[in-house]
Amino acid sequence: MAETMKKANVTAKPRKKAVQPKDEPANAEASHDPRTSHEEIARLAHQYWVERGHKHGSHEEDWLRAEKELRRKAS
Repeated sequence: MAETMKKANVTAKPRKKAVQPKDEPANAEASHDPRTSHEEIARLAHQYWVERGHKHGSHEEDWLRAEKELRRKAS
């Protein structure tokens, strides 16, 4: 029983965080095109949400639509 108590008192060591290259966005879903910022995509996705009458449930579609539209304009 003493061994069980010792194991229970052991704390896990924290894991090291992966280092993100400076030229890549920290958010994996953010645009990989440096001309399209996270803020621009968020602003346009929000506009799409407003145009849909503030209905919830399609935020990912709004985000992808905004990202695609901004990339198309940037090229």
